[in-house]
Amino acid sequence: MTFFAGSRYERVGELLLEDETGRQLRCKRPRYVPPAPARLGHVVAEHDRIDLLGERYLGDPERFWRICDANRELWPPDLLAEPGRVIAVPGADDE
Repeated sequence: MTFFAGSRYERVGELLLEDETGRQLRCKRPRYVPPAPARLGHVVAEHDRIDLLGERYLGDPERFWRICDANRELWPPDLLAEPGRVIAVPGADDE
């Protein structure tokens, strides 16, 4: 399983699992997500996009996943599904 250089999954180890038919499946190990302290709060607006929030707060639209991690959300659309919700935003320099 290959990810592009610089991917947050690039250094994540792999697992070899077997399904009920005996077929072997390769997958990435679960990624441990440490608590990310919120530096800011963002009130979700109806037409927010997670990539634009990544650009606005973190300086890079591809770092949107850090906002998801700060809110313990695995699926980005769920994070923005409720307008008016306040979501946590980590600092741009927090890694």
